[in-house]
Amino acid sequence: MKAVIQHEFGNVDVLLYTDIDRPAIGENEVLIKAAYTSVNYADIKKRIGNKGKGQFPLILGLDVAGTVEETNENSSFKKGDRVIAFPKNGSYAEYVVASEQLVYKIPDSLTFERAATFPTVSILSYMLIHEIGQIKPTDVIVIHSGAGGVGSMLVQLAKLARVKQIITTVGNLEKAQYVKDLGADVVCTYDTFVEEVLKLTNNEGADVIFDSVAGDVTSKSLQCLALYGTLVQFGNSSGRAGTFKTSDVHSSCQNVKGFSLGTTRKHDPNRLAPVAEKVIELFTENKIMLPVAAIFDLSNIAQAHQLIQSRSYEGKVLVKISEM
Repeated sequence: MKAVIQHEFGNVDVLLYTDIDRPAIGENEVLIKAAYTSVNYADIKKRIGNKGKGQFPLILGLDVAGTVEETNENSSFKKGDRVIAFPKNGSYAEYVVASEQLVYKIPDSLTFERAATFPTVSILSYMLIHEIGQIKPTDVIVIHSGAGGVGSMLVQLAKLARVKQIITTVGNLEKAQYVKDLGADVVCTYDTFVEEVLKLTNNEGADVIFDSVAGDVTSKSLQCLALYGTLVQFGNSSGRAGTFKTSDVHSSCQNVKGFSLGTTRKHDPNRLAPVAEKVIELFTENKIMLPVAAIFDLSNIAQAHQLIQSRSYEGKVLVKISEM
């Protein structure tokens, strides 16, 4: 089968489109013929070596949309089932293996292209909004990186939850209209958001802030977080650690919560199934959506990575693996 592998960390030149053996399934696993996968910023970090050591040859990719090709006896899945999944050894390949706990059936009305836009970003966003951030209709919230995949989803889910006000940040104000079209009330830059949030809240601050950037953005976020407010930290796309003083947190009664979908997939996978069901339902009923910024063939994966790194896109970047 065709796959994209790498034998070392580095730039896009390490991504090798080649033939490898089709993987075999183990107990409680299914083999999936991939139709589409998505490219996430985590793929970039893993490619260059910023997410642990990794074992080579390495296949990147977090999620997949496709059909079940092979199962074990007594499986809850059968050949031909249309699914989304989190494969165990990457998704940049024609066939992937996934634990049954991390495979979810999708209806015939949901195209593979559309289904591939949401497994990682939407399940993560739903959990951030409803389980970690626990937003309420009276809340003013801040969503950093509002034009990215997770940001796009957080904005829509917050809008569905009817929060009082959604403030977002973007790296370039050319993306402002895109984020507003998704449901954001206010769009600002990372340089101005502290002042904007304080002005819009009469210096009281935001109730919940969703931060995937870290670094200076984390420190600045605490400057405009309300008393008893919650900072949800779920990434560090800046590549820098965010810092704060514990004395500032306890004196303001502020909460700092961390969350990782990768950690949850590994240590508490059953927690994801009910969330996946809700997200699939929302997409099927057209209550939420994620625009597709671009689609690349698997052989052109380097171009997809370059687009992600440029940050000059809105929505999701997909990779088409096979016809279904």
